Amino acid sequence: MHIQKVELLISHPDPDQLPVPNLPEYAFVGRSNVGKSSLINMLTNRKNLAHTSSTPGKTRTINLFTVEDRWILADLPGYGYAKASQTTREKFRNLITGYLLKRRFLMNTFILVDIRLEPQKNDLEQLRFMAEHELPFSIAFTKIDKLSKSQLTHNLAIYEETLSEKWQVLPPMFYTSAEKTQGREEVLGYIEEINEMFHAEWNQRMNPFQSAQESPQEAE
Repeated sequence: MHIQKVELLISHPDPDQLPVPNLPEYAFVGRSNVGKSSLINMLTNRKNLAHTSSTPGKTRTINLFTVEDRWILADLPGYGYAKASQTTREKFRNLITGYLLKRRFLMNTFILVDIRLEPQKNDLEQLRFMAEHELPFSIAFTKIDKLSKSQLTHNLAIYEETLSEKWQVLPPMFYTSAEKTQGREEVLGYIEEINEMFHAEWNQRMNPFQSAQESPQEAE
């Protein structure tokens, strides 16, 4: 997928105030400091589309971007920032939950996970929430370049074993590095695959009789 046009649609702290969607939407969410902004910038081939910061918890609103006028990228606040107050953490959690449950054309949520760490409680809770509410999701492991090949294989095996305790079928998984531009084609290819199905179905709904219509020549 070649991306040239990316525009900010809206930035708002209330999911109820977001515009009614008419394009397929893809959300990115994860623990604070997981590398979400860097990954979004890498995917869109932009330097500062999503603002990166050494201070976790920088994203405090839902930021929607239109990509090529074909799909929407949703940048959600991070969760699990230990230094934030309980009230603030709860506010962000409710904001994320409200968004995920209300977006009609939310095609997939990429749950970002720092592969350097052992499975974290709040990551597992987020995955369980998605599964319990039957929301489509996948896992994007970040910072894979920070580990050796053997360490990466070991950590991935631990994560898959942990998830297999709850689910027989695991969600799609992507392995990314914003610094090394790894995983970009795989993530964007997955999005494009879903986009094609979405737009084909949408066109069929808008023109239900188009395929059944015959041209004058065919009718003769």
